[in-house]
Amino acid sequence: MIECLDLNITQGDFNLTNLNFKVEKGDYIVLMGKTGCGKTTVLESICGLRKLKSGEIWLNGKEITSLVPALREIGYVPQDGALFETMTVAQNIGFALKIRKWGKSKIEERTKELADLLHISYLLERKAQGLSGGEKQRVALARALSFYPDVLCLDEPLSALDEDTKEQMYDLLIELKENLDITIVHVSHSKMEAVKLASRVLLFKEGSIKELNPLEI
Repeated sequence: MIECLDLNITQGDFNLTNLNFKVEKGDYIVLMGKTGCGKTTVLESICGLRKLKSGEIWLNGKEITSLVPALREIGYVPQDGALFETMTVAQNIGFALKIRKWGKSKIEERTKELADLLHISYLLERKAQGLSGGEKQRVALARALSFYPDVLCLDEPLSALDEDTKEQMYDLLIELKENLDITIVHVSHSKMEAVKLASRVLLFKEGSIKELNPLEI
């Protein structure tokens, strides 16, 4: 469970004040709202990439407000995937495990497991440079899931994909939601993504957050 209490975030002239919301364990939450309303800013704050001016963030009953990103054990997929293009797909997937000092055989085992889960085994020896948009997002998802995070944060992961690839990614994300014991927080502008994927929607509007059923959007 994620609990955000009285969050105050300042970024230049932009301010978010006194935000409060809760994400239950196992939820698939879609954060929605107009461009510039602060969706990505809040997501980055949960991941530890954006410092709070004040407030608290709790994960599974533990306060993580001051923890660095690596200690929060939250998987994060930025909008562009942020792959290391000179590395192979296998090296990208195993990167978070390598810096956590996993053994070589364990990294190889986990990499193969995730490649099978995300249907990218055929890509493992390919360089990340030159992959299609959908392939890059699958690799980024695999890397984010590699260390068994309790929470997966996705920042507009489907926005740059064509319609056919989006349909494939909907199926993949539904499969992950149904088969992994994980909480997902997904930033999106798309009502279709919310309807297809979300168990709940948190709508950012005029500096506050309103909870909606996806079918109410």
